Amino acid sequence: MSPTDGDASFETRCVHGAGAPDPVTGAVVPAISLASTFAQDGVGQQRGFEYSRSGNPTRAALERHLAGLEGAGHGFAFASGLAAEDAVLRLLAPGDGLLLSDDAYGGTFRLARQVHGPAGLVVRTTRLADVDAVVREWSDGTRLLWAETPTNPWLRIADIAALADVAHERGALLVVDNTFATPALQQPLALGADIVVHSTTKYLGGHSDVVGGFVATNDDEVAARIGFLQNAAGAVPGPFDCYLVHRGCRTLHLRMERHSTNAEAVASMLVDHPAVAEVRWPGLPDHPGHDVAARQMSGFGGMVSLRLRGGLDAALRLCEATEVFTLAESLGAVESLIEHPGRMTHSSVAGSENEVPDDLVRLSVGIEAVDDLVGDLEQALDRC
Repeated sequence: MSPTDGDASFETRCVHGAGAPDPVTGAVVPAISLASTFAQDGVGQQRGFEYSRSGNPTRAALERHLAGLEGAGHGFAFASGLAAEDAVLRLLAPGDGLLLSDDAYGGTFRLARQVHGPAGLVVRTTRLADVDAVVREWSDGTRLLWAETPTNPWLRIADIAALADVAHERGALLVVDNTFATPALQQPLALGADIVVHSTTKYLGGHSDVVGGFVATNDDEVAARIGFLQNAAGAVPGPFDCYLVHRGCRTLHLRMERHSTNAEAVASMLVDHPAVAEVRWPGLPDHPGHDVAARQMSGFGGMVSLRLRGGLDAALRLCEATEVFTLAESLGAVESLIEHPGRMTHSSVAGSENEVPDDLVRLSVGIEAVDDLVGDLEQALDRC
């Protein structure tokens, strides 16, 4: 058994998924190829690469690695998560329909509604955690059903297998944003999804030092189109960015275990704190969709959201009172982050059906000592 093939364990594929050591030098890490162009043995006689927008050895190693982790036959790296999503949305023609979660990430909602909407995309939203609502709200012409699970920042859970059945029965494709769960905790393609998207900026990179995106699929026709768009539009990551994401993937399994266990301790403390009105973490038994999450995920992840009894003022004070949790946007890195979605990551959806309440705070629980994290939140909440 090769440590890079599909029969190897997920943990082994994390470490070895980019391929065997270099046959010439023995290097165990793929080289960072900075070349923008590649010599040809004759006119049109390439050695696999011609120009780095079209393909680069470091990017190719990352694409193999991530595709293997997602159980995909095809993978495509992009310059950002939104660039990856933009390529997927370009699969649609003017007049086609997109059915999106009514609590989708603000950037996804903005891209679909404000960029692709004026170009003819018909964008509708509904609660994807409710399969019956998806069926009721389905309209003729819908070609893509777009799910996040868990969602950002509500951490709602969508039943991937059930949504795949709904989409496929109606001739549509199911896209799953797997950024929060990562392939370490959830395998959407194995559950029936057609396309998986990631912001590799988050858990896959894992160190707050890179921006990137990824698309995975087993559909040959979709792959051909995404590959064309990747080259034609040119929103590709640089070689060093690809190296950083690849490095992050090698420890993904370990980090996701620690993120999940730390988040469990944080959520358990928050449930009992008098300043907290509501806690959202899929591992809590009373979390909406917990049973579905337990069925389709191998762990519940490092994202926790909470609502404060003191409303907006308390939420803002909490965000500014932590010392170990850093007030910053983004998520999924080794350090713990805290933010106010309504005024930060989701400000672009204010006034829309995706608007986030102003008493909501989102935590990205890192891999620090759990006692330090719990103690930091306790002192900050007491000050609120």
